[in-house]
Amino acid sequence: MTVANSASISADIAGRYAQALFDLVKESGGIDALSSQVDGLATALKESDELRDLIASPIYTREQQGAAIGALADKLGLAPAFGNTLRLMAQNRRLFTLPQLAARLQALIADARGEVTADVVSAQELSADQKKRLTETLAQKSGKTVKLNTRVDEGLIGGMIVKLGSEMIDSSIRSKLASLQNSMKEVG
Repeated sequence: MTVANSASISADIAGRYAQALFDLVKESGGIDALSSQVDGLATALKESDELRDLIASPIYTREQQGAAIGALADKLGLAPAFGNTLRLMAQNRRLFTLPQLAARLQALIADARGEVTADVVSAQELSADQKKRLTETLAQKSGKTVKLNTRVDEGLIGGMIVKLGSEMIDSSIRSKLASLQNSMKEVG
């Protein structure tokens, strides 16, 4: 099995759990609460090596994973439906898909709210004013409420790369230099 296949299978598994949980929560009107809970889980996944080890390592039994994920659900204050979904995933040995579950739930919630997330990579930290102007510009372009997901990559030298949906705008100095280098190769 190739890495692309296993990633696709993981996304498919996570997508089914995410859709079921989202539909259940949507019926009860708890999308806002689910949103903050998913963000909490995503943060925990990013910050905890132990959690990533727990969900990925086959050395833990179903019971160990279930107990640990149940304790995490309680600590994060997850709604019963969300906590039960995580426990079910542990029972079915599907916790390895948690990052994809969080991403899919965030996408479903954003879509329900009419939001879109723009991934922005800049050479230096954007100021509050720059973020505001960029958000307004992207909102006009997309017709949706835009949330920025920003990170810094000093290797860009200057400028930024903005990805909104399937569209990418690369105004980085690094890409302009690469383009210039390619043009010079064609001439010489």
